[in-house]
Amino acid sequence: MNLPRCRLSLACLAISLSAFAAEPTHEVFEKPATGLLHLEYLLTLPEGYEADPEKRWPLVVFLHGAGERGDQLADVAKHGPPKLVAGGRKFPFILASPQCPKDEWWTEQPILDLIDSLEESHRVDASRIYLTGLSMGGYGTWHFATLAPHRFAAIAPVCGGGIPYKMRLIPHLPVWAFHGGKDSVVVPDESIRLVEALRKSGNQGVNLTIYPEAGHDSWTEAYSNPLLYDWFLSHSLPANP
Repeated sequence: MNLPRCRLSLACLAISLSAFAAEPTHEVFEKPATGLLHLEYLLTLPEGYEADPEKRWPLVVFLHGAGERGDQLADVAKHGPPKLVAGGRKFPFILASPQCPKDEWWTEQPILDLIDSLEESHRVDASRIYLTGLSMGGYGTWHFATLAPHRFAAIAPVCGGGIPYKMRLIPHLPVWAFHGGKDSVVVPDESIRLVEALRKSGNQGVNLTIYPEAGHDSWTEAYSNPLLYDWFLSHSLPANP
C-alpha cells in the first residue's frame, strides 16, 4: 500500500533534514578583523542541535596531518572524524576541523582562539571540549594540551610526539594515545616516552594503543574505533579544576 502523498513528503523531508544536519559547512575564523589570526575550518553540527536552543553540546577539535595543509579545505576530510562524517557517520558532538596553511605548523596556529570563538558563537559545553589529531596534528594535540592544561576534558593524539618534561603540566588529563608499531615516519617511541613521562607524573588516566602491524597510518584504525568517542564523552572537566 502506498503512503499518502503528504505523508510521503513529510517522510522525505525528515530524511532530508537528517542528512543536512550532519553536512559540514565551510567556516572562517578571523581575529581581529584585520586577518592577523585566520583559520578556515569545517564545522559539523550534531543532529538535534537546532531543536533544543537551551542544550549545550560537547566539542571535538580535529587537527589533520602535514599532507592536508594548504588552501583546499576539502583535503581536511581525507582522514579522521571529518572523513567519517563525509561517509555518513553522525556524531553526538560539534566537530571543528581547521586547516593549517601551507608550510606552517599547528604550533603556529590560533587553535585556542578558535575554540574561544566557537564557545561564543555556538552552544558549546565548556566542560566537554576534546582535542585530537594525527601525525603533525598529533604533535599539535600534545602541544595545545600542555599550553592550556585545564582547557580540555580529554585528548587523543595519534602517531604524534612532544616534549616529555612538559607532561608534568597535565598529570590530571585523560589521554588515549595511538601509534603504529611499524611507523617509520614518527617512530612509536615518540608516543611511548610521553606516556611513560605522564605515568611518572602520576597520571592514572593515560592509555596507549599500539597497532603492531600498522605503519604511519595508525589513524584509520584509531578513528574507526567507536570506543574512542564513547571514551571522549565519558570525561568532563571538574567544576573547580
